[in-house]
Amino acid sequence: MSRTDIEAVEEVNTAFYEAMEAGDFDALSALWLEDEISCVHPGWPVLSGRGEVLRSYALIMSHTDYIQFFLTDTKVAVIDDTALVTCTENILSGGPAEDGGELGPLVGQLVVATNVFRRTPGGWRLWSHHGSPVLTESDEDDEDDAS
Repeated sequence: MSRTDIEAVEEVNTAFYEAMEAGDFDALSALWLEDEISCVHPGWPVLSGRGEVLRSYALIMSHTDYIQFFLTDTKVAVIDDTALVTCTENILSGGPAEDGGELGPLVGQLVVATNVFRRTPGGWRLWSHHGSPVLTESDEDDEDDAS
């Protein structure tokens, strides 16, 4: 039985998050297209081109000692040679401790993401990633207090 396009895209999407969790820059780089790509990390401007996008991931990986993604609400659509994945990234992360000792405090964050893939002779590759933070009730309360 052959894999469907949706299964193949789900597999590459999962590999993207697993590479981030493992801090495997080479694996992450191999998942992106070679030509024009784009990325929007939560709170960042649009990054365009392979160099800019991959530099951003190198920077994130070098400043994150621990990150884990729990993906929910994942939906995949495939039309011809383009695939669209939307999901909620339930992120648990921690950076270095200030004293250089143990892992710093863990922080949880919700991000909704859109990942666009293109079919290539080598399989599905990431064309664009866009992550947007989800405001929680406490975030909204903080904004109300500030006004």
